[in-house]
Amino acid sequence: MEGKVKLDLIEQHVVDFVRKLRADKKLRQEDIAYIIGVKASFIGNVENSGNPAKYNLKHINVFADHFGLSPRDFLPSAALLEKKDKKV
Repeated sequence: MEGKVKLDLIEQHVVDFVRKLRADKKLRQEDIAYIIGVKASFIGNVENSGNPAKYNLKHINVFADHFGLSPRDFLPSAALLEKKDKKV
């Protein structure tokens, strides 16, 4: 039984940030893969919402260096937490 994998909100934020950065710079998944030293299939997996692959802090650090950004730029300005239903 295969289901859609749900990333934490902060993980999805980073994926979305890198995807937008890639689009803005007109880069291919292969280009992004080369920057962080992984196979292009990894980037495809990260950008596929049904796959649990995600960027780690090392990836973010390399992206930040390559694009002249701070690792902070890849993170939201405030914590992203899912609202949990409180049962009483």
